[in-house]
Amino acid sequence: MPLVAWEFYVGGYQPVQKWLKDRQGRVLSFDDILHYQKMIKALTKTARIMQEIDMIMV
Repeated sequence: MPLVAWEFYVGGYQPVQKWLKDRQGRVLSFDDILHYQKMIKALTKTARIMQEIDMIMV
C-alpha cells in the first residue's frame, strides 16, 4: 500500500486506518477487500492531484 494513502487525512481522521480499525477481529469478504483497494486508489490519486495543484499555485 502506498504510504501516502495510509497517512492521508480527511477531516480529522485517516480513512484507510479507520476502515480497518472498524473491522478489527472480522474476516473481510472479497467485496470488502475490493472496496478497500478502491479507497487506497482514490486516496493515492487525490494526493497526487493535490500535489499537482500545489505545484501550479507556487
